[in-house]
Amino acid sequence: MENPLISVIVPIYGIEKYLGICVESIIKQTYKNLEIILVDDGSNDRCPELCDLYAKKDSRIKVIHKNNGGLVSARKTGIKIASGDYATYVDGDE
Repeated sequence: MENPLISVIVPIYGIEKYLGICVESIIKQTYKNLEIILVDDGSNDRCPELCDLYAKKDSRIKVIHKNNGGLVSARKTGIKIASGDYATYVDGDE
């Protein structure tokens, strides 16, 4: 497997302040064969809107909007739709 697809799952809740930094850092990686899954876990700030804007800018980004269920729930939701050969999680507020 020379260039495997990597699914990067980002659970999102109340991280409007950090979302841009997080997503931009993933987009700018030198490894480009990425599937970026933004899981909006019922965030009540501008995160849902920002996620949708990023998805319009980059075809590698998928967005899931769901009711709040917590970090583990958001991660599980992302992994269910991940199609990569490998998957990883990135917490947007760290």
